[in-house]
Amino acid sequence: MTAFDVIIVGAGIAGASMAAELGAHRKVLLLEAESSPGYHSTGRSAAFWSECYGGVGVQNLTKASGDFLRNPPSGFADRSFLLPRGALHIRQHGTEDSAAKMLADFEGRGLNIRGIDRGGIQELVPGIRPGWTTGVWEPDCCDIDVAALHSAYLRKARRDGAELICNARVTDAAYHAGNWTVTTAAGTFEGKLVINASGAWADELAKISGVQPLGIAPMRRSIAQIAVAPHADPAIPLVIGLDGSFYFKPNADGTIWLSPHDETPSIAGDAAPDELDIAAAIHRLQHVVDWDILQVQHKWAGLRSFAPDRLPVIGYDMRCPEFFWLAGQGGFGIQTAPATAKLAASLVLNNSHNLPGVIADPFSPARFG
Repeated sequence: MTAFDVIIVGAGIAGASMAAELGAHRKVLLLEAESSPGYHSTGRSAAFWSECYGGVGVQNLTKASGDFLRNPPSGFADRSFLLPRGALHIRQHGTEDSAAKMLADFEGRGLNIRGIDRGGIQELVPGIRPGWTTGVWEPDCCDIDVAALHSAYLRKARRDGAELICNARVTDAAYHAGNWTVTTAAGTFEGKLVINASGAWADELAKISGVQPLGIAPMRRSIAQIAVAPHADPAIPLVIGLDGSFYFKPNADGTIWLSPHDETPSIAGDAAPDELDIAAAIHRLQHVVDWDILQVQHKWAGLRSFAPDRLPVIGYDMRCPEFFWLAGQGGFGIQTAPATAKLAASLVLNNSHNLPGVIADPFSPARFG
């Protein structure tokens, strides 16, 4: 039986980026339950890089990831993973002044955001209905090329010696005499440290491993690709309801991606979109713009997983220090992946990181007592 220093469970963006950070320093095994990495959350994301998204608690991780995504290191990728987009956060007249609250929350944190009035909103979104009068404009928001980023992390991990095994769902894990024995559908493996990067399955893996779960809950998020008339101008920014009830962004072909911004409690599994969620999203869109809805061309759903306080969990388990949590990344896991992986690797390797403003304590599993 081949022995490893580190066994990472889950080859989505969290596990792949961690394997890439550790591969040159430790003998790493990356286990993936599905036939290919990134099948669930990573492969179904409409990811964007927004310093506002996820709130103040993760903003430093997002900011620290920006330079890497914008200008990746030589040898990692030959182009940026970010595509300019801009984000418009809007509210309706007569509702709570969530725009003012958003600006106040991020005041003094160095974000490039500003309030915007009805005239500015109309210039950015042709066909916007009356009543959408104020908002927040975030010009630095970008789309993320998720597939390219994930593939680049997997390539680097393999190049540095990490081994990837797919179709390897973990069925048992036991720690004894300084080693884990991890049993999977693809065989049994030994390692000194298990890193839990299994996303929606994070608590399930903890239970299998004899570790106390932390209450990390999977939530379903639905998205639909919709044909509209007139064609949506690709220059329209990401448009987000400040009440959390929708977001949409255009595609190059004039269609849009639309989500009801749902967070429906779910079991860990192959998420499927709910027809009522898609119908709700379309209904809300019709109250935002005067476009005609022509056809729902495609719809899908993915799982986002949140810790009880909605912050990521990064660090050694307090009761089982041979078990490392890299979970609870919610919907901001991709935009924070570079900084999260570097922070987590610095803890595993017991060295320093070069991430301005980022400290480990707020994300430690110890906060759950």
